[in-house]
Amino acid sequence: MRRALKVVGYVAAGVIALILVAAAAVYGFSEARYRRHYAVTPRAISVPTDSASIARGAHVAQTFGGCVECHGENLAGKVVFDDPPVGRVYGKNLTRGKGGVGAELTDADIVRAMEHGVARDGRPLKVMPSTDYTHLSDADVAAIVAWVRSRPPIDTAQPPVQVGPVGRALFVAGKLPMLHAERIDHARPMGMTVTPGVTVEYGRYIAAVGCQGCHGQTLAGGPIEGGAPDWPPAANLTPAGSLKTWTADGFTRFLRTGVRPNGAPVSPVMPIRETSRLTDDEIRALWLYLQTIPAAPRGVQTAAR
Repeated sequence: MRRALKVVGYVAAGVIALILVAAAAVYGFSEARYRRHYAVTPRAISVPTDSASIARGAHVAQTFGGCVECHGENLAGKVVFDDPPVGRVYGKNLTRGKGGVGAELTDADIVRAMEHGVARDGRPLKVMPSTDYTHLSDADVAAIVAWVRSRPPIDTAQPPVQVGPVGRALFVAGKLPMLHAERIDHARPMGMTVTPGVTVEYGRYIAAVGCQGCHGQTLAGGPIEGGAPDWPPAANLTPAGSLKTWTADGFTRFLRTGVRPNGAPVSPVMPIRETSRLTDDEIRALWLYLQTIPAAPRGVQTAAR
């Protein structure tokens, strides 16, 4: 009996040791990636100060740019995700108020964060969706920076992003892509050149910045990369999906209200507050573009068009 108990004790000790070694390895590998230094030079922009440009920056940030989803309507930051084993994600206070970073960031720092996912000290930013913002035009990047600069100071401090043990393990296993800096070719030219209007090209631009993050490069939908386990898969926006039975008017009503043509409400994961602010011309342009993309089964992410 004592020998059996001793064997059980050895096995338990071995299991505990393996768990500790695995936990230490996960921590070490993840921390090394968190601390990697990226020497990137953001594209030079000239930040405007006129009211039209600031209004354009506000519009992009509050619609397909999605900045307010994490940083809040007033840019004072907010809780984005709170699940301690996985992590706690907070959007920073971007204003010049106490606890904010607006006063210390240069225009280049903001562009570097937006397009490269890299902080001013060269470390990668966690959960910054910079792969989406690499598509932004020079004019829209400059307009967003102008709008951020125009916001009144708000005194509030947001904690740094905290990654829990489960989150670290998923990150190391490649199941939780939280460092977009790792996925960006920092040497290639950034941005698309586009003129706003009811055109396929402008619709492509809106989709690249605002839709591909969840619906994928081909917009075929499927599981949302980096999403919570309870998030439903993103819809297939190609002609192989349900949109093939929709009309342009039905598409517009959906983006305004979050209700599908069949009367079913969309999941709260869909940022209807932001899509409802799109202009009629922007929705028409996006609809035109969606009619041109090739059909693909849900979840198939081949080369983007």
